[in-house]
Amino acid sequence: MNTQQHPQRRSANTDQSANTDRSDDANRPANTGQSANVNRRILALALPTFGQLIAEPTFILIDTAIVGHISDAALAGLSIGSTIILTAVGLCIFLAYSTTAQVAHLLGAGRRREGMQAGVDGLWLALGIGVALGVALFAAADPLCRALGGRGEVLGQAVTYTRAIVLGAPGMLLVYAANGIFRGVQKVRVTLIAAVSGAVLNTVLEVLFVLVFRWGIAGSGAATLIAQWYMGLFLAVPAILWAKADGASLKPQLAGIARAGGDGLPLFIRTLAIRAAMVVTVASAARMGTDVLAGFQAVNSSWNFAMNMLDSVGIAGQTLVGTALGARAVAETRRLTRATGRAGLVTGAAIGVGFAVVGLFAGRFFSPSPAIQLLVAAGMLTMGVFFPLQGWMMALDGILIGARDYRYLAVTCTLTAVAYIALMLALADGLTPLMPSEAASTVALWTLFNVVLMGGRGLANGLRVRGDRWMR
Repeated sequence: MNTQQHPQRRSANTDQSANTDRSDDANRPANTGQSANVNRRILALALPTFGQLIAEPTFILIDTAIVGHISDAALAGLSIGSTIILTAVGLCIFLAYSTTAQVAHLLGAGRRREGMQAGVDGLWLALGIGVALGVALFAAADPLCRALGGRGEVLGQAVTYTRAIVLGAPGMLLVYAANGIFRGVQKVRVTLIAAVSGAVLNTVLEVLFVLVFRWGIAGSGAATLIAQWYMGLFLAVPAILWAKADGASLKPQLAGIARAGGDGLPLFIRTLAIRAAMVVTVASAARMGTDVLAGFQAVNSSWNFAMNMLDSVGIAGQTLVGTALGARAVAETRRLTRATGRAGLVTGAAIGVGFAVVGLFAGRFFSPSPAIQLLVAAGMLTMGVFFPLQGWMMALDGILIGARDYRYLAVTCTLTAVAYIALMLALADGLTPLMPSEAASTVALWTLFNVVLMGGRGLANGLRVRGDRWMR
């Protein structure tokens, strides 16, 4: 593509955006139909994305169900190893977010070849980080597992599982980058196919390696390793072929890889701040007592699954807004922002009602102890009240990522996390002894989590989208 054509194309897009703005003002009665169309577009992107988002948690869930038949030590080792891999891979989610925004922007601007080139650069970055991450975690598996409490037979099981599964890290990070390409071009059904077929393959191999061949926990890790590489290649190969067909170079482009890394750094900082806040939340729950920690774990695991539904709405908005801003369609961007915010709010409200209702009896599935069942109910009811806020916040988070407003998100998430961590530690150390019961401590913990961490991020995001700077 001749780069000299870009100014004319941007000018044409700008004129088209201006015409669109005037047309919108002159045709307000059509807004209902436009809103319905936008909602359908969000739903069409969000549903397959949700299926893809739960791929890695599903792998761990399958591992847990089958490894539980080996021994208690193996199950405990799996808990430690899965924590390591989920944390390490989770910190690299920026590969999907930054690739999605970059590809969507360039395609929206009519610069398809450059968009696909950005996708290829993202794949090379993912492969490089994945290899480095896999090697580092393989070498550091023993001290990391010891740091997380592994001892004796549990330590041996944890190290074995970690060293097997981390070799699939390059494949999983390729999935992230390839998902960014497919989301950017708004072809997300293939990501759902990859996730479902990967889960099926993982299950079949788990049964074969663990229950038939008796390879123990190493077989579980090997099964997930193969499934991760399968998914990575399943998505990367067609993405590469499409990029080549559009004239993109398949060779590593150092400038492009550096640009992708530069875009990803603020998102990495953002994710790291959120992860640090979550670690402090777990530690604070532990300081409040064993029962509070047990109830927290049940609520937190359920919340993590539900949050994938909210994240899928944000990712849909991210994709659509990225394309609209690439085309400089300001009115369309505003319309998509409002629609995505509403979708997040409604989805959060629906999930919140379900979360609260299920919470009334969910405790018995997690523990036979009536005390812990009460704490699970208290936690899930409290979370249910705040899910609409979380849905709205996550939707705007996706919008700002789609606009590539990375630095703002990094700064506001970090400041919010610092304030939250300080208040949470104060609650755990100073206020918990004053609480009348463990149920009151649980309600206070989750209320602080939602009001300060989630509410602070929502306030920052809401103030940002009211202005225009984020669209520049």
